[in-house]
Amino acid sequence: MEGTVITIARQYGSSGRVIGRKLAEQLKIRYYDREILRLASNESGIDEELFFKADEKLKQSFFNLIARKKYKESWISPDSDEFTSDDNLFYFQAKIIRGLAEKESCVIIGRCADYILRDCPDVVRVYVHAPFEARLKAVLELSPLSEEEARKQMEKTDRLREEYYSYYTGGRCWHSADNYDLCLDTSRLDVDACVELLVQYIQMRRK
Repeated sequence: MEGTVITIARQYGSSGRVIGRKLAEQLKIRYYDREILRLASNESGIDEELFFKADEKLKQSFFNLIARKKYKESWISPDSDEFTSDDNLFYFQAKIIRGLAEKESCVIIGRCADYILRDCPDVVRVYVHAPFEARLKAVLELSPLSEEEARKQMEKTDRLREEYYSYYTGGRCWHSADNYDLCLDTSRLDVDACVELLVQYIQMRRK
């Protein structure tokens, strides 16, 4: 399916990644998740480990960053002490995401891709979510975590993703329906049904 980019933002435990992989397989297009970090490392020359440590989270407290401006498309010179800052790491990831969208159809997971590609007409922006208890059940089925550990992990991960998204989009609410074309509740539809719905939606968009 040529000329379509699907961005997927997702709550922890909502099966957003699984939906993304299956959708990419069905459409016979590439799926990008943490591969973006490796590509950004190659592009910038910055150690890949630094990208992984900052992946969808801020090194500094979000509350100390509220006054800062939203992401701008400008990079910091290697001569600067800020070359490996959050902002510069995000810049290189955004550069990779824009480059991928320009050259191929693909599925991109997280990393504010819906915002980075907000001016691209052929982008389908998706948010995958579910009630907390439904996601907790899914996490416990797939991981060795105790219920208490799983709850803490879910709350922490979603908080970090929300702070990261809000900071780089100038205060947008991560889970607001206004940011997306489709919001999918995986407690209502299973993964395969979500994938089928997305395929049908993309086909209708392309008519």
